[in-house]
Amino acid sequence: MPVITSIKPQKNKKRVNIYLDGKFGFGLDLENFVKLGLTVEQELTEERINEIVKLAEFQKTYEKITKFATLRPRSEKEIKDWLKKKKVHQSLHKELFNRLKRLELVDDKKFARWWVEQRLNFRPRSKRAMVYELKNKGISKEIIEEIFSIQRIDEEKIAEKLLKSKNYRWRNLPGAEARKKMAAFLQRKGFGWPIIKKALDKAG
Repeated sequence: MPVITSIKPQKNKKRVNIYLDGKFGFGLDLENFVKLGLTVEQELTEERINEIVKLAEFQKTYEKITKFATLRPRSEKEIKDWLKKKKVHQSLHKELFNRLKRLELVDDKKFARWWVEQRLNFRPRSKRAMVYELKNKGISKEIIEEIFSIQRIDEEKIAEKLLKSKNYRWRNLPGAEARKKMAAFLQRKGFGWPIIKKALDKAG
């Protein structure tokens, strides 16, 4: 059976490297290292080594995904996409996801509410555009409807604000050309013609 020949701290001081028979075996976080009671000259079966490596991989991934989840509210789809992107082994997905749920770090309703507020405050656009974005983030129709039943969206005001913020683009253009470009701009933001027309009329 392989024998632990040395244990060395990693640069970040939060993990250690375990060497088996003089060669690097695996890395392990300090919490699990202490919990497992690993010592130099200890023999480990291949089965035990595999168990420890899986545990180590889980903890390492958990620390990374927790950091990802605390940067801002996350939808369930974002978490699942992260796990796939990082090629995390399928056997770890359920427990990682459940831990984040228990910590309330993944919540579709909370995420949707945050997303709409961010859009309204910093990157305003039409309700239709926001609904489209939320659907792409994996938010259910029911949650989207609930959020917009609570959050009032004044599309006329948003469209007017957007035109004012980008006025420098067309203020020196002939009237008809400026109107055409303003309409195209609002259309790209997801507004329908009735709202666009009202915003154009107010813009003069």
